[in-house]
Amino acid sequence: MPPRVDFYTAYELSPEQEKVRERSQSGKFGSVPKRCVVTGGLGGVGQRLVETLVERGAEKVVSFDIVPAAANVWKHPAIEYVTADLRDLDAVVEAFKGAECVWHNAAAVGPFLPKPFYHEINVVGTQNVIEACKRTGVRKVVFSATPSTRFTCTDDIEGLTEAEMPEIPQREYVAEYSATKAQAELLLREACAKGELLFVAVAPHTVYGPRDNLFLPNMLEAAGVGKLRVFGKGDSRCGYTHVDNYCHGLVIAEKQLYDGSPHLGKFYVCTDGHTHPDPRGFCVFWEELDRAIVGMGFDSVCAKFALPFWLLRIVAFICDRIGDLTGKKLKLGWFTLRMLTMHRWFSIAGAQRDLGYSPVVSFKEAWPDTIEWFRQKWLPTFDPKTASGTTGGIAQQTVDKVQYQEKAMGT
Repeated sequence: MPPRVDFYTAYELSPEQEKVRERSQSGKFGSVPKRCVVTGGLGGVGQRLVETLVERGAEKVVSFDIVPAAANVWKHPAIEYVTADLRDLDAVVEAFKGAECVWHNAAAVGPFLPKPFYHEINVVGTQNVIEACKRTGVRKVVFSATPSTRFTCTDDIEGLTEAEMPEIPQREYVAEYSATKAQAELLLREACAKGELLFVAVAPHTVYGPRDNLFLPNMLEAAGVGKLRVFGKGDSRCGYTHVDNYCHGLVIAEKQLYDGSPHLGKFYVCTDGHTHPDPRGFCVFWEELDRAIVGMGFDSVCAKFALPFWLLRIVAFICDRIGDLTGKKLKLGWFTLRMLTMHRWFSIAGAQRDLGYSPVVSFKEAWPDTIEWFRQKWLPTFDPKTASGTTGGIAQQTVDKVQYQEKAMGT
């Protein structure tokens, strides 16, 4: 990894995460399988999931990722870092040997990757996970899903339960990421229905927390050069998921993987729930983002004029076409625009009822904790001379990982 992003890989927990770690090690959250595999184990969620499993007593956790482990990752004796391609079935089979459960987190995430990545990693990779489980006798798979498989760019999502959301497959999806994640989930569901494995899907929404290298860095960079403005009316309601809350939901979902479980093949959403500013399960997106921006010492975007939606839609269309023609990954496109202007928050009643889920860290404490982490770790690396604005290129740490993946995949 380039030196600039070393702080994204170090096992240095924030104060709120330290509290969660202490409760994990005390046994408060229960036991975990002794031998585990996490695909995508060096991603923003995957790395914290590997750590969480070890903190809760796992004796061996294989962290499987196409990106090699940085020098400053947690060198715990229970963690084995495997650098391999999810499309390499033999490598996947080797990594899965002896495992009791696989947490399938590896994915081409977000709108910034080359289009072929999405099918190759999300679909072909999942096919290999299923085949490797069959060859090695691994029965349990917890799948890291996304709620974007169940909504479109035209409809707001306001407090729907999983059962109230549209079923997959859908006729259209908000992005290639969503379409291929839906395909992957359907492949796992089919294997589960055939009795080949036991599977459950667990999704977050707007993951945040220390070491986030996608959501906040790109937004803060645009704000830091003075080019970010509120999109549309600025009243979009959004549900957030702290990375430790999501990892908790993923871990406890494994308990529901047994023969005859009524929860097999189901889809669940885990967010910060009632701990949001609005206890129904959401906050006002631009208000909370502005807290982070002001926390970096940047000018408030809420105090500036907002950009009308109709204008942004034209700009997003142009940015998407430029990206198609040049291969340059721009921040503003139709997917990003819609995600920043629509209402999207969910009921977590299903996860609470079936999985026993409840947030382990409150948004009211975790959001300021995350802001402080970025102020201490990210802000000193911020360079306005190389940063880009709303329509410019994505943040450098995102580019670094994309370029490494492109090289590793031979694209």
